[in-house]
Amino acid sequence: MKKLVVLISGNGSNLQSILDACASGRINGSVAAVFSNKASAYGLTRAREAQLPAHSLAAADFADREAFDRQLMREIDAYAPDLVVLAGYMRILSPAFVAHYQGRLLNIHPSLLPKYPGLHTHRQALENGDPEHGTSVHFVTDELDGGPIVLQAKVPVFTGDSEAEIHARVQHQEHAIYPLAIDWFLSGRLATRDGRAWLDGEPLPPQGYAPD
Repeated sequence: MKKLVVLISGNGSNLQSILDACASGRINGSVAAVFSNKASAYGLTRAREAQLPAHSLAAADFADREAFDRQLMREIDAYAPDLVVLAGYMRILSPAFVAHYQGRLLNIHPSLLPKYPGLHTHRQALENGDPEHGTSVHFVTDELDGGPIVLQAKVPVFTGDSEAEIHARVQHQEHAIYPLAIDWFLSGRLATRDGRAWLDGEPLPPQGYAPD
């Protein structure tokens, strides 16, 4: 069975959706371990409750980002994962880390990329009066939130919405599409090459998979 390692920084709701999908067979694989850059992250508690190895590394213990990522790579590689999944991991990755896992590193970002890379995406959607918002699963490259898009889900933005309401709406979609994309990869259907995402041997459009 294929293995994945999940990186988190906080509550771990996407981690939980991944664990649930593995348990139900919607992901053809298993989580080997969970890592966080914050020892207090509730996602680590979720991992322990699932009887999984749960590790934390503190940036203060390392000289720089590169040293932190070198140790993180060593610890991840001990589990020999087929895929590394970023699920609310809030550190910018070093080029060496991205290169080490090139082609087997996925992220989910709360916007319809290429719109709103970085932080505070829901706030930006509200401030700009966007009629819709959403989330994107993408392969990770050195460009912040800029790798080839695999799959997106859109949600409406209603008059009077708060950031919290949009966050909840987007997160509901994240919990649906991230396990799907992970299963595509672990099942051998999804890959990246030539700067694009490919599904079932066909290149996906710039905004990712779009059902007919």
